[in-house]
Amino acid sequence: MTAAPIGKSHFLNKEESFMYDREARFQMHDTMNAARIEYTENGVMNMAQRRCDVLQISETEAVLGIITQYHLPKQFYLDIPDARISKVGCILMRVNTNNTIQVRFLKMLTKKEMNRIFVFSTHPNHRDMTIDLRAW
Repeated sequence: MTAAPIGKSHFLNKEESFMYDREARFQMHDTMNAARIEYTENGVMNMAQRRCDVLQISETEAVLGIITQYHLPKQFYLDIPDARISKVGCILMRVNTNNTIQVRFLKMLTKKEMNRIFVFSTHPNHRDMTIDLRAW
């Protein structure tokens, strides 16, 4: 079996994923929520947790502010405890120099989850938001 040289056109190079290649981009909203990143270290030996802040969010991605510099794996979970949202699978897309990272979610957040995030946000844009209890 021979492999195609890198850079040459090959039918597998045209393979695309709906989530990352053809998905419509959603508008990013400014927010300020306390969050937690959870990931495994040393294979599956122990679970590590790090605190972070959600600075911007959309249905499919977020910008997180991290407190200190530490090594993050490519895949991890994001918890937003105030909004009672747990175990959102994330993929690390970019690490910025200003202590922020950009992540993509493995599933889209629903409008209900987005509303809950905005209600518990301390950002001035979301000051007057309330939870509609009839929608629960």
